[in-house]
Parts: sequence; C-alpha cells; structure tokens
Amino acid sequence: MVRRAHHSLLVLALVAATLSACSIGQKPQRPAWRTQAENACLAERRVNPSEFIALAPEVDGPGICGLTRPFKVTALQGGAVSFNATATLDCSMVAELDAWLADAVQPAAQARFGQQVVQINSMGSYACRGMNNQRGAQLSEHSFGNALDIGGFVLADGREITLVRDWGRGDAQTRAFLMDVHRGSCGHFSTVLSPGSNAFHYNHMHVDLAMHGRSGRSICKPEPQETLPPPDPSPLIAQQRAPPAPDDETDNDTTGKPPLAAFEGPGVGARDGFGAVAGPDAYAPPPPPPLPPRRDGIGQLIDDPDQTSSIGRGRRTF
Repeated sequence: MVRRAHHSLLVLALVAATLSACSIGQKPQRPAWRTQAENACLAERRVNPSEFIALAPEVDGPGICGLTRPFKVTALQGGAVSFNATATLDCSMVAELDAWLADAVQPAAQARFGQQVVQINSMGSYACRGMNNQRGAQLSEHSFGNALDIGGFVLADGREITLVRDWGRGDAQTRAFLMDVHRGSCGHFSTVLSPGSNAFHYNHMHVDLAMHGRSGRSICKPEPQETLPPPDPSPLIAQQRAPPAPDDETDNDTTGKPPLAAFEGPGVGARDGFGAVAGPDAYAPPPPPPLPPRRDGIGQLIDDPDQTSSIGRGRRTF
C-alpha cells in the first residue's frame, strides 16, 4: 500500500515537472489590452496609410516587446508636419499624435508666433528597453511603439524651439508656448513627462498611451501652470487691413483747375476748389455766344431767319 502511494506521488511529480518545462518554453504574451487597442484602431480606420504613414512588418520580440501592425511615420497632418527621423509607432499613437497637433500644438504656435509648426524633433519612438533606459526596470511604453519623446519643434520661418534650452530659458512667449503644448498634451495622452517631472526628462517631453491600473488614471508632470496671454494680434491685423494711402494727384497739376475731390457735390454748403460756396449750377457750362447776323448772297442782312438766299440752290430771289 505504501509502495503504491509512493509510486503515485512520483508520477504526479513527473507530470508537474513536465508541465513546468512546457511553460518555461512558452513565449510570454503581451497584455491583452494592447492587442485590443491596436485592433480597434485599425478597424475604425483612425490611421490612413499614405506616402508619409506606411504599414510595416510585425516587430516580434525580444520577449514581449514589439508591435503586431507597426507604422513607419515620416510626417503627420497630411505631410504638413514632418519628423526629423522616421518614427515607428502603433496605430493608436499615430492617430492621437495627429489629433494632438491639430488641437494643441498648432493653435498654440499660431497664437504665440503667428505661424505653424512644420517639424517635430523626435528623440525616440519604438525601442525595446526599460523605463528611463534603466536595466532591470519595468518595460517602457517605447517597447510597444506606444510612446514618443519630443525634443523640440521647428516653426515655418525656420526657428527651432528646444525643450532643453527654451523650457526654462527661452523668451516669455516661447516658454508659454511650451507650457501650452504641455497642458494640451495632458488632454490627449495618459502619460506626459516634461522637464521638471524628474531628472530623466530634463531635455524632452515624453508622451504615451499607457494604461495606468484599472481606473485608467493619467500622469501629467509637472503640474501645468497658468501662462501669460498671447501677444495682441490687433496692431498687425489693423496694419494688414488699412487701405493704401491715396496718391496725391494735385501736386503736379498745372491746369489751374480745382481737383475733383475738392467738390462736395451740389447743394447748400458745397464749395468749389477755391473755398467759395457753390450752388447746384455753379459749374454749369456758360451759354454759347450769340450767332453773328446772317446775310444773303448779295451781302444784305436777313432779319427773318426764314428768308434765306437761294444761292447755292440754283436760283436767286429778290
């Protein structure tokens, strides 16, 4: 009896060891929510492939790193905003970055600088690594193409704005622009870490779409601050709308006639070009001079206009 029980325990131990070996050989799987989010984005056609956004082969590993349907992105906003380097991102991240540009970045740039952003200077997209590049740390969202590190922007006039320089030392409007972008980012991404959040993000803004627990809370650091108002655009608008000054056509006038602009029109109070009050007929043409007395064919005056000479008609009358 004891021998039979011992044999049974030995069999169970062998089965457990076999199952354990099989589980060790299995490849770890990415969390289900990542695949679900990626599939939903693709099904909803939130990203349309183009010459700037191209589907790429699956990135599988190492480990659970990778993307099932990655996109290679060289520009967003229909090509209007380029990347300094090709970014590898998942569908959800591409779609949210495009919306973020339209809702947060471009309105802030237009308000602060009167022009648009034409380039994002990226410092990293997909990379299989630990958080903050620390060995042994939890995998970063970069490991799934679900994050982007932004080092700065380029404006339409070629001006470059960098977070490492301008976040704390730029002029007032540039600092306000970066804070506007930071605040707007917190409305689009679940994680936003800008300079001041920690020592690892002193030179860039990290944005991602991570799922933080079951509550889906978001992380936005540092706390967004109030910024000064944008510059008043009214002087520029007024200058653009002001009609051109009329040409002075009277300086070289040698005719001696008053300019047409000097007349205020007929009626009481109207004045001519010399300041005199002019009535409705002040500048009517003078009457024609009286006609000279007419004479007949032999030189006699004709009192009655109807008594005309017949000379020229082939007969004479006296």
